[in-house]
Amino acid sequence: MTAWGSVRAQAAATPATPATPATQSKQAKPAKPATLGAPRVAPPAGAVAEVASPVTPRRAFLYSLAIPGAGQAALGRNFWGGVFFAAEGLSLALVHRSAEDLRLARQFRVDSVPATYQVDEFGQGVLASDGRPVIDTWTVSRYSDARIRARRTHYEDWLAVVIFNHLFAGADAYVAAQLWDLPAHVAMRPAPDGRAALVATLNFR
Repeated sequence: MTAWGSVRAQAAATPATPATPATQSKQAKPAKPATLGAPRVAPPAGAVAEVASPVTPRRAFLYSLAIPGAGQAALGRNFWGGVFFAAEGLSLALVHRSAEDLRLARQFRVDSVPATYQVDEFGQGVLASDGRPVIDTWTVSRYSDARIRARRTHYEDWLAVVIFNHLFAGADAYVAAQLWDLPAHVAMRPAPDGRAALVATLNFR
């Protein structure tokens, strides 16, 4: 028997080694696909990821325009939200008070007020047939046209305060949402001359 024949006989006589699960997993592991497109570029040194606002500027404006302080509360600015909400409550209370004063002034504008009552020779009040005292003189109502105009102006002023509070609260919420990521874009960076510089980056959307 030749040497080649002995080698073939030994190979035929040697049993095949069974494949283990680890060997099968290594064999079945697919090759990684090739990355398509441009390679991923690492962010520059000192760059900070942008922080998204909880609500959009438009939605924050509409929230505070409808209910002053709601947009600030959605942005986590609870103190200023409470300030705008308290101003709204106080303004509405004064609007109600001035409207009631104006209503009373209009109601009693044409009314007269008794000034004196009739008395007899003994100083006793004279009573009418229905038991009411007889009025001697009348005075004009203190709710004149000038006072009614003043109270109407007072009422309109407080209405203007309510409208201004709504608009100002909406504008404040809009600006706060626009500048929500401002702290993330303020950092100390080296200047070209080697000194430290405070750099602020504003993104206007």
